[in-house]
Amino acid sequence: MSEREPKLSREPLSEASYYAVELDPEAFEVVMLDQRLLPAEILYHRYRSAAEVAQSIKDMVVRGAPAIGVSAAYGLALEARAERRDAESFGRTIGAASALLAGARPTAVNLVWAVERMGVRASQVASLPAPDRADAMQAEAEAIHREDVAACRAMGRLGAERVPEGATILTHCNAGALATGGYGTALGVIRAAHEAGKNVRVLADETRPYLQGARLTAWELRQDEIPVEVITDSMAAHFFKRREIQFVVVGSDRIAANGDVCNKIGTYNVAVLAKEHGVPFTVAAPWSTVDLKCPSGDDIPIEERSRDEVARVGAQVLVGDGIPCRHPAFDVTPARLVTEVFTERGSFEPAKGGTPRALER
Repeated sequence: MSEREPKLSREPLSEASYYAVELDPEAFEVVMLDQRLLPAEILYHRYRSAAEVAQSIKDMVVRGAPAIGVSAAYGLALEARAERRDAESFGRTIGAASALLAGARPTAVNLVWAVERMGVRASQVASLPAPDRADAMQAEAEAIHREDVAACRAMGRLGAERVPEGATILTHCNAGALATGGYGTALGVIRAAHEAGKNVRVLADETRPYLQGARLTAWELRQDEIPVEVITDSMAAHFFKRREIQFVVVGSDRIAANGDVCNKIGTYNVAVLAKEHGVPFTVAAPWSTVDLKCPSGDDIPIEERSRDEVARVGAQVLVGDGIPCRHPAFDVTPARLVTEVFTERGSFEPAKGGTPRALER
């Protein structure tokens, strides 16, 4: 079922008027904003199974590493509510759904992190009566959601302290409320700086080929009345050279143990430009994005997506049929180019040799 103004049975955990994903506990459905349609159309879809949630992740109805993690957690909560048989059957059902969800997109580590956390909880409650274990799984998914919003606000406050007064900030892709449980990572930094009274404006890379910057980031900032202008990805160098950019902040889908940062394709370009022009290149991401099991960016799997996302924009053909296109959805920025990474646990400075292990607990 789809609707333009969904009525939830409680206030959104995202704490916002729009959101990437929510659980409607009365209907027991996962509600997602179809981000493929923005900004032209606002439409929410309702899902009732982990398989439907997994497909929505694959199809990019929902995207952004933290939001994907929250979505997967809710998908497993749906399965827990539907499975009313014994503990062994419950374990099989959750295991199968976990494998399906974890394989929906390979690069965003938050997805696997959320699935594994829900799996641990499932093993703890498997022997409980079906209603009780379902309640426990729902509570765990909701905790993941609440913690993500709190993390975004914490890293936003930390990052905002580094933003110069009057800065023009460049960001790439979308790392806002639509990419998270709410508030945003990179856009959380920008929002927090704006809320602190700093006079900031934003240049948003359009972010080809999926145009998350043009379609989503600009739309979000407009909702908050934060000044924003969209530029094509190829224009960034021009504005760096003209000294019109004083700060860069982006999100991340995975941060390796050595401080290498994986983010939307084109981020590496921005980091090289920032280094050349002496502009801080910063990253905002929740701790769930840090993968201490991954030694470096070379070990991060890079998702290859459909040629049609490059060759077409809607019904408009940009590249003739039969001509191959490459579409790596992400790239890796070496730690030496990253000025600082903001998390809810604090920050570290990869360019100075800092690694996320300094924040490990």
